[in-house]
Amino acid sequence: MADLTLIEAVNLALARALEDDPDVVLIGQDIGVNGGVFRATGGLAARFGEERVRDTPLAETVIAASAVGMAVEGMKPVAEIQFAGFMYSCFDQLINHAGRLRTRTRGRLTCPMVLRTPVGGGIHAPEHHSESPEGWLAHIPGIKVVTPSTPAAAYGLLLAAIRDPDPVVFLEPTRLYRMLKEPVADDGAALPLGRAFVRREGADITLVSWGATLVEVGQAAQTLAERGVSAEVVDVATLRPLDSATLLASVSKTGRCLIVHEAPRLFGAGAEIAAQVASEALMSLVAPVGRLAGYDTVMPLARLEDDYLPSAARIVAAAEALMAYR
Repeated sequence: MADLTLIEAVNLALARALEDDPDVVLIGQDIGVNGGVFRATGGLAARFGEERVRDTPLAETVIAASAVGMAVEGMKPVAEIQFAGFMYSCFDQLINHAGRLRTRTRGRLTCPMVLRTPVGGGIHAPEHHSESPEGWLAHIPGIKVVTPSTPAAAYGLLLAAIRDPDPVVFLEPTRLYRMLKEPVADDGAALPLGRAFVRREGADITLVSWGATLVEVGQAAQTLAERGVSAEVVDVATLRPLDSATLLASVSKTGRCLIVHEAPRLFGAGAEIAAQVASEALMSLVAPVGRLAGYDTVMPLARLEDDYLPSAARIVAAAEALMAYR
């Protein structure tokens, strides 16, 4: 079992999927010889051949449409979009075709495709390279939306996404690509989609997040513990379908809930979680549901990026405000 970064775990999962299933094929701009902009597919073209790891033109609509067509014909395409800010032209294919095929054909056809893309800020890139579109995507019926927060989760969740009979958008937090390492076994074991993971047990407040922001949430939970507050950390992992049961069980135990995400606050995915907690766990709450998010503006350039992203200090302050609520 090797210690891997998240990007290495993605590469390992893709290699495992290509080796195990001849119907799996990778497509995307520069993913072949160059191995992708972050080298997620590095070495795979040489190992599996250009028929299985195919470079495409710079045309995101074509990439998404090709994936839909290939999936309908029985293949399992894994398409890469270089950055999430370039995927908006894919929405026509995701909304009108990938997400509707099962319903439109009354179950005769499915669309077993995966659309991978890096998401989020923290790497000092321009704004189109730092988007967090999970709220938009999770609103699309028929689409699963997954985002890992650790290398091991990236490996297991990506394998599950590739094996799923329906379309999955797999959002890879860019700033986690090489931030940390952990042991990852190349055993082909998938993690379940549609399940949240309790990353830290606690009794006083539930901190809910996903993707890269789990780093700051974990730091905040440690600081809170040093100040006598026991915080439970829940990693949503799959935004659609949402594991409401795990979230509600945690909030029912702690009585307080703070939702943290990088995307803008207004109409963000955190709003849906907050609504479910307020509706289904109202009698357990001893404070209003809190939300801490990115600001309702375009991701700023590098100089202001750290001010935009939710920091551990901001999370601690918001949690302590909920703890002080009477």
